Amino acid sequence: MAIVLSALKSGHLPRPILVACALGPLVAMVFGSWAWGAAPEAYARRWNDPKLVDRIDQNIEKHRKGDATIAIVDSAGRPIVGAAVELRQVGHEFLFGCNAFVLGQLKTPEENLRYEEAFLRLFNFATVPFYWEGTEPTRGELRYAEGGRDIWRRPPPDRYLPWAAKHGLTLKGHPLLWHAYNPPWLPQQADELRELYRRRFRQIAERYGHAIPIFDVVNESLVCPKTYPLFTPDREYVHWAFAEAAPLFPASTTLMINEVTEFNFRPFDSNPYVAQIRGLIEKGAAVRGIGLQYHFFRRAALDAFLTSPKCDPAQLLDLYEAFAALKLPLYITEITIPSAGPEGEALQAQVVRDHYRLWFSAPTMAGITWWNLGDGTAVKGENEAQGGLLDGDLNPKAAYRALDDLINNQWKTRVERTTDEQGRAGFRGFFGKYTVRVAHGGQSREYQIDHTARGSREHRLVF
Repeated sequence: MAIVLSALKSGHLPRPILVACALGPLVAMVFGSWAWGAAPEAYARRWNDPKLVDRIDQNIEKHRKGDATIAIVDSAGRPIVGAAVELRQVGHEFLFGCNAFVLGQLKTPEENLRYEEAFLRLFNFATVPFYWEGTEPTRGELRYAEGGRDIWRRPPPDRYLPWAAKHGLTLKGHPLLWHAYNPPWLPQQADELRELYRRRFRQIAERYGHAIPIFDVVNESLVCPKTYPLFTPDREYVHWAFAEAAPLFPASTTLMINEVTEFNFRPFDSNPYVAQIRGLIEKGAAVRGIGLQYHFFRRAALDAFLTSPKCDPAQLLDLYEAFAALKLPLYITEITIPSAGPEGEALQAQVVRDHYRLWFSAPTMAGITWWNLGDGTAVKGENEAQGGLLDGDLNPKAAYRALDDLINNQWKTRVERTTDEQGRAGFRGFFGKYTVRVAHGGQSREYQIDHTARGSREHRLVF
């Protein structure tokens, strides 16, 4: 609570957002958890099972945190004994994201500012729209740069680069190839369409390959309709797309495959998505990341899910843990949980908190992306779900406050230590960026370190 009030005094965000966010940790302090009581009894029984809760907690401790040492020395390399060391985590290595499809597109400058501030308080990861209908709505009308006509939910990709650089965001492009949301002028002849895809891949790679480190190469191929010109029963076009795209992008680019929600609920050994990925890897495709969506676009769909056998957190976690066998980073790429209907906001908050804890605990999970930040910003036909974390006036809902508590409170490390006779102070913390304040002999200095899963676990600081 003190952290939230401190941020409020700093003036970094509008007062309504911070006051609303402050309520989340306060509720947790008073009641001990985010148990809103809006979910069906069967759901609550599964998700509050002590064995599951303990499994998630242990996974988070094992996979999201690590031990490290701060070594404080003087300019001659001699250890400084008894120095006070204060560590404050200021950023996550884990990618907490949202699509930013309406960046700069709201009605007033004030609304755009509130949208950005609400986004940046929670997220370090932004999905950028590369739908072909938006990047080339008519043949030859390329909309990569600012200055072209405005299209709702399809800002030009160039808009995101300075914003990301300013705020330290990681960007993901979505998607390079999808059977949907394509411009009407595309040819229906497969060979001609492949040639146009080659051109599109090359344009995007040349312009964004060194600025956007993650791309969805192919989206939703397992539900591709037979009317799509590249469709074949074996979905060979997926391998083709990776083979064409991979040489164009830096080797460090995470080239992803992405699939719809239903594949979260199939056992690993009989999951068609797993079989597809394995087949692609065996054929040498440069699949470097795996995406799974998690959409419920109607309240009725959510209600049915919460009481169904599919909504079994132990089985979900079994699947996500089994994905580690593929040795690729896993992402939950698109999430819609409705808040419409009776007790909708409380229900949304409970489901969001529970699922984010589970996803964050999965061993190879690298990122979680909410889909539409505000109500009214979804694609036409999906807004009735009221699936935003903000309401139509950009005020935080209970789900936003729940995530704020997890991301900025429960999953951030703040510790104080004193160096020992070797000038060392150990700590265990969540992976991410830290500010380290060292005080000794009436003087103090501040440092920045990166405490990462694969980085150095000893940080030598010269005082």
